[in-house]
Amino acid sequence: MILDNKLLDEVTEKAKQSPRLRMNYNLHESLDAKAQRLFNALEPGTELPIHRHPHTAETYLVVRGHIKVIFYNENKEVTQEFDLDPLKGNYGVQIPKNQWHTLEVLESGTVIFEVKDGPYMPSAPEDILK
Repeated sequence: MILDNKLLDEVTEKAKQSPRLRMNYNLHESLDAKAQRLFNALEPGTELPIHRHPHTAETYLVVRGHIKVIFYNENKEVTQEFDLDPLKGNYGVQIPKNQWHTLEVLESGTVIFEVKDGPYMPSAPEDILK
């Protein structure tokens, strides 16, 4: 399988049509896989709650587009922000296990590559910061 603009364009088009304004394209074979590897096409306006992953670190690499990744403490205070734009030489971020975070999409057609340890585990209520 080649990972090319055609694939990214197809996933981006699905993200634009989705009510959530984002769409995954999984490269792992199952949700039980030990490595969760995926493209995530994201459009401005998609909402990703402030959350954490207690079982794994997470890596984002921006393939195209522009995002801001925001880290928080448990009091919902911003502790760090990362402006990720490959055209400016800022390609990605490593998010430590248990780090509260979210992202903001700054450009239509943005696609990131995500990697985290599996198996896939949906966020528990205590892992979403309200």
